[in-house]
Amino acid sequence: MLRDDLRTLWTEPRPPGAPARVWRDWALLAAGLAGVVLEATLRENVAWRPVAVVFAVWLCLLPLWRRTRPLAVVTLAFGSVALLPVASLVAAPGAPVGLYTGAVVLVLVYALPRWGSGREIVLGGAVILAVGTLCVAVDGTPVVEKVVGLVFLLVPGVIGAAVRFRVTARDRQLDQVRSREREQLARELHDTVAHHVSAMVIIAQAGRVLAGTDPSAAVEALEGVEEEGARTLEEMRAMVAALRDRGVGAELAPPAGVADLERLVRTPGGRLRVDLGLDGELGALPPAVDAAVYRIVQESVTNALRHAVDATELVVRVAAERHTVRVSVRDDGRRTGRGRDGYGLTGLRERATLLGGTLRAGPGTGTDRGWHVEAELPRARSESGVHSRPRR
Repeated sequence: MLRDDLRTLWTEPRPPGAPARVWRDWALLAAGLAGVVLEATLRENVAWRPVAVVFAVWLCLLPLWRRTRPLAVVTLAFGSVALLPVASLVAAPGAPVGLYTGAVVLVLVYALPRWGSGREIVLGGAVILAVGTLCVAVDGTPVVEKVVGLVFLLVPGVIGAAVRFRVTARDRQLDQVRSREREQLARELHDTVAHHVSAMVIIAQAGRVLAGTDPSAAVEALEGVEEEGARTLEEMRAMVAALRDRGVGAELAPPAGVADLERLVRTPGGRLRVDLGLDGELGALPPAVDAAVYRIVQESVTNALRHAVDATELVVRVAAERHTVRVSVRDDGRRTGRGRDGYGLTGLRERATLLGGTLRAGPGTGTDRGWHVEAELPRARSESGVHSRPRR
């Protein structure tokens, strides 16, 4: 088992989306260079002052590449740090070589497990341990202080690994939410199409019975409709079966839609007054869009009841235009916490994207308090994508 864990660590890829440089990098560089100038100017017991300054500036520059080249910068930085004990032996006894600003290498210890691949983490960790052990071995401090110093060196790496684990776990949860939303959408599409295809099969069967006195071509056409419809229904059931949980059968009831919004917004206890407004031709929406509108309003109402502090009113607007359907849900409360999207909103954004639309959620701006959810969905994917029936 240990061998499998080590093999998994060795083959672990780098986390995606690592930024090259952000404003914090330049702030860290400016702070490091300022520390070098102050320490080189004010500190007296510095051996080889020009060499120490150049060395410290070098260490301050390396963090600029800590996300894109974590192993390379760790090797360069700690390879340079390994020269300090040798330089201390050559210099006058008791005169340390190097500046305290060189502690910026702790940022590289954090960045290695945070942004490196498994192979880079193993190799870079070996370099850090080797150089750290060398430094504490030649140091004249007591053993306890040596152990504390070595542990202090490794703490940023533990923090970086913990941050990476947390971000990875959240990304996996978000992927599961998107996958469940895709599965739910596939179910709804399957059930809707299956209903129409079943009706087509029944009509075709009735046509066969009633067409006994009609020309044989009509009977043959009806037989073709029946055969093609039955085959389509069978293939769709087999295709979506892999998406369903085991033991979950097809739902006979159609998914909730715009017609169910009146029942949805009747919140229990009257804690939140809901102003529902429906505008435009909403009775002939495609089933997937109809269900998506309901899910967006449902999730927004649920979030408002759970998280909107001191909210008194929730305004829901659904407007159908010629090519799009717009959904707007706004409350007048205030949000607690950091306001980060939850898994529900992530799933809704995935559903809107699958349908070719967009969804935005966030706090109001200026004097417009509360939380706003705005969605825009197409009434159909593309009119040009509709195929006409072939003529015989």
